[in-house]
Amino acid sequence: MHVYDILKRPVVTEKTTAQGGERKFTFEVNRRANKMQVKDAVETAFNVKVLDVQIINVPAKMGRSGRSIVTKKAARKKAVVTLAVGSTIQFFEGV
Repeated sequence: MHVYDILKRPVVTEKTTAQGGERKFTFEVNRRANKMQVKDAVETAFNVKVLDVQIINVPAKMGRSGRSIVTKKAARKKAVVTLAVGSTIQFFEGV
């Protein structure tokens, strides 16, 4: 898989933004990607040194939209990447 096939998008929430100070960044990744592929993709895409990768499989969820319409959120995979000291990723520069 190509680097940009592995990394889908950064996950930007209140919790993941707070973890940025701890050098931890969260990405939504391809469901077939493993830890080594995620590590190589982040190092290549952002030119940083990765110390650790944690993978989280988020299962699909059923929900309702209105009274009778049943919806389904797709399953996804997240990766929490810990960077070496001195490395950082700037998602929003100048904000």
